[in-house]
Amino acid sequence: MNFERIKPLFKVEHGAIISAWGDITLAYELELPEIFTLSGSEYEAFHHAWCRAIRLLPEGSIVHKQDWFVRSRYKRDGNSARSFLSAASEWFFNGRAYLAHRCLIYITRQAADRKPASSAYSGLLRKSIVPKQTVNPTFFNDFMEKAGQFARILSDSSFVGIRQLSDKELTGRARVPGMVEQYCFLLGADERPLLKDVHFKDELKVGDEFVKLFTLADAEDLPGWCGSRIDYDKYSTDKTKFSIGFASPLGLLLDCNHLYNQYIFIGDPLKTQKLLEQKRLRLQSLSAYSRENAIARDATSDFLNEAIGEQRLPVKAHFNVLAWTDDAKQVQELKNLAGSAMAQMDAVARLESDGAPQIWWAGIPGNSADFPMNDTFDTFLEQATCFFNLESNYRSSKSGFGLRLGDRLSGRPVLVDISDEPMKKGLITNRNKMILGPSGSGKSFFTNHMVQSYFEQGAHIVLVDVGHSYKGLCDLVDGYYFTYEESNPIRFNPFYVAKGDKLDIEKKESLKTLLLALWKKEDESFGRSEYVAISNAVKLYYEHLEAHPDLFPCFNTFYDFLGKEFAVVLKESSVKEKDFDLGNLLYVLNPYYQGGEFDYLLNSTENLDLLGERFIVFELDNIKDHAILFPVVTIIIMEVFISKMRKLPKDVRKVILIEEAWKAIAKDGMAEYIKYLFKTVRKFFGEAIVVTQEVEDILSSPVIKQAIVNNSDCKILLDQSKYQNKFDQVQELLGLTDKDRALILSMNKANDPQRIYKEVTFSLGPSTKVYRVEVSPEQYYAFTTEASEKAKVHQYAKRFGSIEAGIRNLIEDQSKTKFL
Repeated sequence: MNFERIKPLFKVEHGAIISAWGDITLAYELELPEIFTLSGSEYEAFHHAWCRAIRLLPEGSIVHKQDWFVRSRYKRDGNSARSFLSAASEWFFNGRAYLAHRCLIYITRQAADRKPASSAYSGLLRKSIVPKQTVNPTFFNDFMEKAGQFARILSDSSFVGIRQLSDKELTGRARVPGMVEQYCFLLGADERPLLKDVHFKDELKVGDEFVKLFTLADAEDLPGWCGSRIDYDKYSTDKTKFSIGFASPLGLLLDCNHLYNQYIFIGDPLKTQKLLEQKRLRLQSLSAYSRENAIARDATSDFLNEAIGEQRLPVKAHFNVLAWTDDAKQVQELKNLAGSAMAQMDAVARLESDGAPQIWWAGIPGNSADFPMNDTFDTFLEQATCFFNLESNYRSSKSGFGLRLGDRLSGRPVLVDISDEPMKKGLITNRNKMILGPSGSGKSFFTNHMVQSYFEQGAHIVLVDVGHSYKGLCDLVDGYYFTYEESNPIRFNPFYVAKGDKLDIEKKESLKTLLLALWKKEDESFGRSEYVAISNAVKLYYEHLEAHPDLFPCFNTFYDFLGKEFAVVLKESSVKEKDFDLGNLLYVLNPYYQGGEFDYLLNSTENLDLLGERFIVFELDNIKDHAILFPVVTIIIMEVFISKMRKLPKDVRKVILIEEAWKAIAKDGMAEYIKYLFKTVRKFFGEAIVVTQEVEDILSSPVIKQAIVNNSDCKILLDQSKYQNKFDQVQELLGLTDKDRALILSMNKANDPQRIYKEVTFSLGPSTKVYRVEVSPEQYYAFTTEASEKAKVHQYAKRFGSIEAGIRNLIEDQSKTKFL
């Protein structure tokens, strides 16, 4: 049969599909919430929004919601400018299978004289159709207004993004199939138009695709209970219930090519009630002959009582899953998958055979008025909308900035912006972050991945570490790595100012802080006169350097200046020893002068241009308990970052990440620095990040509790199963909701056994999401903190001349071994 002779559509114009019988259909594309992100109360609110929107539609309207789920594969970005790690990640994820989702909704207003269709009275069974040539303009305009109100209510709910499809999207173009072609021939949105034969005899088949239709069309097959949500046992715990949409098992959780069609038919409620009342009377007269009739009479009576007593809107509904495969051997698997999915909803999957062609035919966009009404069931609007699919895939951030993480279902890479986009949306007021995860949760691994992403997008990064977690990454990006070793002790030069540069206020203040910290102990106070004298000494020293350009700025020349030129200044100014004891200062600072115990510390002639260096790691493991070195080094670190913060251009991102070192840094002397950082850094397009391991660390530290937690709008949590029995403390401290709690405790509950990864939760104000942290083998060896693996990487790097070449050859050798 030629489709042209019986095609049910007449034309498409003004964004509307006009059927051959004069029905009007408007098509919209919906952007649904991401799966695994809504709470139980949010599902209820979303469900309520659907009910309010549909109630606005006039009698004779049909809501046809069509969700496409098509198996697809991730395609790598072939950008040749990508770095070694980014290119490796693209290759690793290239071809990753996932279920692509697209949600469309068709709102149809049936022509006034339209007769109800049935399996025996369908346009598919006609030999030809003569199109109705005119549509009443008033009828058209009234429907457009109601449909606009429907779209506005959904949009205002904040759960849905909605846009009307254009004429070209509906009809298609020479190389792009329209929605009608896509449905009839099961084409993807990015596929070329291709005509296929559609077979109805014996089985439904589209081209080479074997198609199976599973319906929910009979009250006997429906679940005894329905709601806006159900518990997802895989992610639930003893103390938390994880919510997903009621129909989610027929959506993204059904892993095969399929369409989920959802129909709601809005008739005249008074006419429906009259017909049901007649049915009840018939059943009443027959109840004496059969107990089934008596039960059906009582059920009909209860339905009428609820419709009238609670002002329910009676509707007719139908739901079906259209699944397909090009492999005949997988047909049985389709049946098993669909049956299992419907069983999760406590429903029975009915494989439609004789009536499948008519149902398929009615699914053509704009032809829902030709749906066979004998395949629908009576229900209320509230119950019917429970069967709507409410969720979609994870989406990439539109800002273009972020880090690559994995979709929780498939691991498909998505770009996640946890800084700029949330700020623009008003979810957060600063970019500061706090990372919490116990040992073994993948904390250092995730932070390596995050700073690598930031670095490749132009950020200046300062890392403070105590466990050599970033050595591999630092070597790979050719950064500066400061660490203390006996043979090569850590060296700085806070006095260095490049020729032509002037001494700014921040530099002067940091030097005064450093000198006072070297001179006075934490429990010693300094007088006003001593502070003024130190300030004058710094100022006069740099004036002295300008007058003597042959002098190299460092602590040695500053010490010489104090003992000679500045001593003369003090004598001429008649400064008394009780006001400023220069002899005591020189004596205390002598260990840092040439020949002293720590003469290397402040006199470096290398690594002087830290302002221009984009990746700097300060490894403090060997000095974190050193009473003299540690305070000096931490002050210099802060000076380095504050200098970057104030001197670099405003559009350059600045990041300081303090690993477990914050426990040593957050003492009385350094607490003010940390507070200052977390409160000020956002004004300079900066981010301050701390990483902590134990919950007790947060509770016991007033600095962390007051300064860091309160000023970190982004909370990043890794596996918290260790704390699930005492998570109340964490929840209260971090200000997490019950929804956040359920999401956080669901991490790593049902990971794919075929993949190696761990999950991470981002809490950004009201928005909380869980992602996979899955990386390529190249990234794994660059980020690993396992001692044996780090040693192997070091060996290969030494053998092949660079860490990049070492990692490449290590992976190649391992793949050969695995193959053998």
